Amino acid sequence: MQSNPHRWFGVGQSVAPRSRKAGAEAAAEAIGGREALAVFVFASVAHDLPELLEGVRLEAGPDAEIVGATTMGELGSAGVTDGGVAIAALGGDGFTVQTRVTPINRSNPRAAGAAAAEALRGLDDENKVLILLADGLTGQPHEIVRGAYSAIGASVPMVGGFAGDDRKFTKTYQIHGNDVLSGSVVGLALGSDGPLGIGVAHGWRRTEPPMLVTKASGPHIYQLDGEPALDVLLRRNNFNGTAEEFFSRGYSLQPLGLDRRSGEDIRVIHSGDDEARSVWGTADVPQGALVWLMEGDRQSLIDGAAWSCTEAMARLEGLPPLGVLAFDCGGRRAGLIKGGLEQEMHAMHTSLSDAPYAGFYTHGEIARVRGALGLHHLTLVTLALA
Repeated sequence: MQSNPHRWFGVGQSVAPRSRKAGAEAAAEAIGGREALAVFVFASVAHDLPELLEGVRLEAGPDAEIVGATTMGELGSAGVTDGGVAIAALGGDGFTVQTRVTPINRSNPRAAGAAAAEALRGLDDENKVLILLADGLTGQPHEIVRGAYSAIGASVPMVGGFAGDDRKFTKTYQIHGNDVLSGSVVGLALGSDGPLGIGVAHGWRRTEPPMLVTKASGPHIYQLDGEPALDVLLRRNNFNGTAEEFFSRGYSLQPLGLDRRSGEDIRVIHSGDDEARSVWGTADVPQGALVWLMEGDRQSLIDGAAWSCTEAMARLEGLPPLGVLAFDCGGRRAGLIKGGLEQEMHAMHTSLSDAPYAGFYTHGEIARVRGALGLHHLTLVTLALA
């Protein structure tokens, strides 16, 4: 836990099996007896979430804004957990906090993003950011991010993540106040009289040559370089078999990099259709986009984590960090599962100069520092607070 005269930030974690105790334990560690303005709760769906939330509220007091999401794993200064809870809390008169929550209408998810972004209304702090926590299984996550962008424009940065459910892919939950919800978007607007820094990095590398998306609709890619997309993907991976065989034999997370001025936005291609010879993922790939198949190894992913933290720190105008919120992709975790998770946490500790951090493994990451883009996959997004 770190503080200055009027801004403080703390983190806590618990693996206690009883949900109320786990919530209270992690919250007590994060808050440390201070008056919290905002409490971020990242918890496994294995918990009794209303019970866990009661424990958090007991420590946070009646006035703190509590927001959160269920996870594909929790992370923080104490390490990575499954079935646990990680909590970040902040307070002091140098911060301003406002929240909104809205249900996602599957026929118009963009409206939910715009409504959640209303958390920023009336917030006039010099430094501000919109933090979004959204259901990860309602489909069209890019539309939620676009909706938020349509409401706030390019001047206010966004970060956040899409909720998970311990890789069951059945139902995720969001937390707002004393309520446990599903199918929702939670928006928290954070204002600060100190700088805020955002880092976005993944560690994946391009494999040449690039390909042109010649036919696509939403997340479905029908043609690459004028050929059926599935055929191209199989050939580039030297694989002879069906789409189901391909995506079930070590290629279940096929990273595709979209060309951007700042590098690549990663899309996850996870399914294919043998009859249509098409492939698709969880987010849209624009027709006409230039894309690369991406490759990486344990060290490159760890280096990506370090770079995300370094980038966030570099935007704090030379001030030391109070702490960091981290939104890490569940797919990245799968690539680091055999001994790499501890190395990633060590890299984050070192890059953050041992500042406290907490967050969760997501079903998709949100980060937009400038411009209209904002949805990421297989990426680590960090928000550093000075």
